[in-house]
Amino acid sequence: MNNRANLQRRWYQTAPWEMWLYQKLRVRQWKGRMPVYDSALFDLQQHTWIEIAGAMCQAELVHEVNAAVSFVPLLFSVWVGAFPIFLITSIIAAGFDLLFAVIQRYNRPRVMRLAVRTAEHTGI
Repeated sequence: MNNRANLQRRWYQTAPWEMWLYQKLRVRQWKGRMPVYDSALFDLQQHTWIEIAGAMCQAELVHEVNAAVSFVPLLFSVWVGAFPIFLITSIIAAGFDLLFAVIQRYNRPRVMRLAVRTAEHTGI
């Protein structure tokens, strides 16, 4: 959490169509079954809602970059061959990482509402 994400950046804003997509994907049903790298980053006992939202933005960005990097092995398929295998594994790896980005984007609007509500009650 040393890096600070600008929560107001357009990249981190959830579009209305995204919530429709997340309902169709039933994110609410499966998000709790996914592993968490460091649950302390999302612990309300240790962090404020704003800090948690920032950690969510960082996690989202990391998973999006990982998804993009998942396609780098396709370059090696030129020398090794077996392009279909490289493509399939790259798609699976990118898809898996994007699941985590989806979870962050799905949860962030609710976390931001809680952050605003907490700030209003505490006078911050």
